[in-house]
Amino acid sequence: MAGWETWAAFLGYAAPMIISPGPGNTLLATAGGRHGVGGSVPFWAGFEAANLALCLIYGLGLGGALHEHPEIHTALKWAGVVYLLYLAWGFFRASAKPSSQAAGGKRLGFIDGFICVIFNPKIHSMIAVMFAQFLAPDANLSSQVGQLSAAFVVLGLFCHFPWIYGGKVILGRFESPRALRIQAAVFGTSMLLVALYVVLN
Repeated sequence: MAGWETWAAFLGYAAPMIISPGPGNTLLATAGGRHGVGGSVPFWAGFEAANLALCLIYGLGLGGALHEHPEIHTALKWAGVVYLLYLAWGFFRASAKPSSQAAGGKRLGFIDGFICVIFNPKIHSMIAVMFAQFLAPDANLSSQVGQLSAAFVVLGLFCHFPWIYGGKVILGRFESPRALRIQAAVFGTSMLLVALYVVLN
């Protein structure tokens, strides 16, 4: 497909976008802190599966539909806001539990990871721009979409692991019920702030 210059440009675009803070990476860190790397694998797998699904959908046509019908983007935006508020509510509920119950916490699974990505406006924008920038009109579409999608998912694996491991190392040090309640309150507030950012933009 493309030469090394194009792949270098792709890495320069995608790596900072994938590794930068956002609701998805915050949840990856939370999963790592609560359940360790091994316990985060189902959530992480759902996260990357949704990234692959979005890449294929955008690469093979949804990007054009979004351009022609901006109301689709608006619907996705508000669905994302609702999902962020749902996450915030879950965190605040955990922070309000008595200390004896705070250490439990629901483990995020494959479906949670998938939904987290599907309702994340940042990831939709990132993937749409990626295909707008790196699809060559004179080359085979399905081949390009396959290569870019695979590269995006592999890069995601490398960029998301530090969030999970960092959550395990940093948040895992604070395992008392009180510390877990404080973490839940902080993450709930983070989700509210991200939702407000999405609404205002």
